Amino acid sequence: MTMTTQNLLVELFVEELPPKALKKLGDAFAGVLLEQLKAQGLTTAESALTSFASPRRLAAHVTAVAAQAADKAVSQKLMPVTVGLDASGHATPALLKKLQALGADASAVAGLKRAPDGKAEALFYNSTVTGATLAEGLQKALYEAIAKLPIPKVMTYQLADGWSDVKFVRPAHGLVALHGSDVVAIEALGLKAGNTTHGHRFEAAVDPVVLKDADGYAATLQKDGAVIASFAERKAEIARQLAAAASKVGGGARAIEDDALLDEVTALVERPNVLVCEFEKEFLDVPQECLILTMKANQKYFPLLDAQGKLTHKFLVVSNISPTDASAVIGGNEARRASAPGRCQILLRPGPQEDLGVARGRAGQGGLSQQTGFAGRSRGAGSCYRPGNRRKTGRCDIGATSRSGCAIGQDRPGDRYGRRVPGIARHHGALLRTQ
Repeated sequence: MTMTTQNLLVELFVEELPPKALKKLGDAFAGVLLEQLKAQGLTTAESALTSFASPRRLAAHVTAVAAQAADKAVSQKLMPVTVGLDASGHATPALLKKLQALGADASAVAGLKRAPDGKAEALFYNSTVTGATLAEGLQKALYEAIAKLPIPKVMTYQLADGWSDVKFVRPAHGLVALHGSDVVAIEALGLKAGNTTHGHRFEAAVDPVVLKDADGYAATLQKDGAVIASFAERKAEIARQLAAAASKVGGGARAIEDDALLDEVTALVERPNVLVCEFEKEFLDVPQECLILTMKANQKYFPLLDAQGKLTHKFLVVSNISPTDASAVIGGNEARRASAPGRCQILLRPGPQEDLGVARGRAGQGGLSQQTGFAGRSRGAGSCYRPGNRRKTGRCDIGATSRSGCAIGQDRPGDRYGRRVPGIARHHGALLRTQ
């Protein structure tokens, strides 16, 4: 039997997904969906999978998917011959009841097959099972794909009816299922499948975005929704724009290479727009490791290095919007960046009881973090006790003592208002200044 196939698209539209888990979620969703469709005989050897993952969607495109799986012959063991047939060879009540459960009657007894089964002989019932329809198979596959997502913690939210609630990583607002141009009647998370989705929050040309068929998904979403749905394509576009922006700055400048940061930023934007920003050159007196760490970890910026690998006063921002005049976006990010070096400068001043030579001497005894330039006995770069919880260590921003009360690089707490308690100021003064 030759199966007629078309390409299949499934999209789950949700609120913003956890950025550090987005790539893994997208791959898992698409992978399990294909695996389940294969198990039900709805795909062919030529079927190919394309996964999509953006901050607000998980989707999968599968080629060559059948509207209904082929019928298949099934041989089912019933029971031992001695149990199913009496001494005269007639069917016992147990055998008739078993056949009835399978949708057969006494007329099927003559067609039963005898075959060895271990040390005994058993009765087998041969039948043809009708192949699963796409609606049935995709419904099962979607449930499995959602259930097997690598979600460490789900949230419970209420549906529109005010009574029902569901559990998922983020509230889901839309479901698309297209086989060619036909909508597949499935549902999940309180949603029924259709052929419409939503694009960029602010820059979509139309809303909702209507999808004519499965194959036009990515192109339509980019044209009408201002969204690059593919994680890989979005990542490649960001890398291209970063290189172009660095080249425009000149002087051999290049963006710092950090694949984990690139993945995280890719998961934060739907249509990237790289902008060049800068901060005051006087802040370059702060050790560049400190500035680079806070720019990458806390602000998701890409620091620019010169030809010698030294930090410059310029950095790259990956924006999720593309305004005609980007000055407000640039100004906002520059103001945000300017605050962190100032805090670092305060912390990097030598303490009243200790000069730079003393600090450098303690650093030589193993107290200097190679990553941050922090001195003192610490549990790691940026580790500290948090107020009210002195038995556990947490993470904090460099210089972020004003709100959290964290003593950077120390095993002792400041108070909740960021005031240094006795004994901590001297350790803060041990932080080394770049020469």
